[in-house]
Amino acid sequence: MMDPSREPPDADEPGSGIPHAPFQGKLALALAAIAIVLCLAVAFVSLRSARRLDTQVAQLGQQTQALQQLVERAQEQSQAFAQQASQAAANAQSAAQQRDLAKQAQADSEAQAELARQQASAEQQKANQATQQAEQYRQEREAELAQLQQALGQIAQTRRTAMGLVMTLDSKSVRFDFDKSDIKPEYRDTLNRVAGILMTLKGYAINVYGYTDDVGSQAYNLQLSQRRAEAVRDFLVQAGIPATIMSTKGFGKSDPRVAGDSEQARAANRRVEIGIVDSTLLPSIQPLPN
Repeated sequence: MMDPSREPPDADEPGSGIPHAPFQGKLALALAAIAIVLCLAVAFVSLRSARRLDTQVAQLGQQTQALQQLVERAQEQSQAFAQQASQAAANAQSAAQQRDLAKQAQADSEAQAELARQQASAEQQKANQATQQAEQYRQEREAELAQLQQALGQIAQTRRTAMGLVMTLDSKSVRFDFDKSDIKPEYRDTLNRVAGILMTLKGYAINVYGYTDDVGSQAYNLQLSQRRAEAVRDFLVQAGIPATIMSTKGFGKSDPRVAGDSEQARAANRRVEIGIVDSTLLPSIQPLPN
C-alpha cells in the first residue's frame, strides 16, 4: 500500500513509467500515416477492383450481347428450319396427292382400256356375226336366185349377172311388131307366168328395159323402147306385182342383141329385158350389165 504522504513521481522523470509528450505525438503521426496509407491502399485496391469489375462487367455485357446475337441467329435459323420443314411437309403432301391422283388416273386408264378391249371384243363378235349372217344371207340368196333362174329359164332365156338375173323377152317369147309397143294377146300367158314367179320374190327390185331395132332415129327409138318397157311394166302391175318395186328405162337401138340388118336380127333386137336385183344389197338400182 502506497504511502499517501509520499509525493508522486514526476511524469518527466526517468523511471516514472509515463511516456513523454513528444513521443506520443510521433506515435500519433505514425499511426495516422499508417491509417492514411492503409486507406490509400484500400482505396487503390478498391479502385483496381472496381476497374477490374467494370472491365468484367463490360466483357460480360459484350458476351451477353454476343450470346443474344447467337440466340437471335439460332431463332432465325430455327424459324427458317421450321419454314423449310413446313414447306417440305407441304411438298410431301402435294406429292402424295399427285401420287394418289396418278394412281387413280392409272386405274381409270386401265379401266378405260379394259372397257375399250371389251367393247372391241364385242364389236368384233358383232362383226363376225354380221359376216356370218351376211354369208348365210348370200348363200340363201344364191340358192334363191338359182331356183329363180331355173324357173324363169323355162319361160325365156335368163342369165346371171354380177348383180342378179336378166330375163330376155325377145321374138322367141314376147315378140314386138315393127314400130309397135303393144303386147299381143298370144304373149299374155307368157307374161302371166313371169308375173306368177316374180310375185313370190321378197326383197328384190325389178327393172324393165326396152330396146328397138336399128331402123329410125335414136331419139324416136328411145321413146319407142321406153313405151315397150312401160307396156311390160303395166302388165306385170295388173298381174299383181307392186309398182313401187319396179322401174323402166328405154335404151333405143343401142346394145343390139343380134348383129345385122336382117328381119330375124331386127326382130330379136325388138325386145324387153327384166332385171331382178337384190334391193337389200343394192340400194340404188342401176341398169344391169349384160
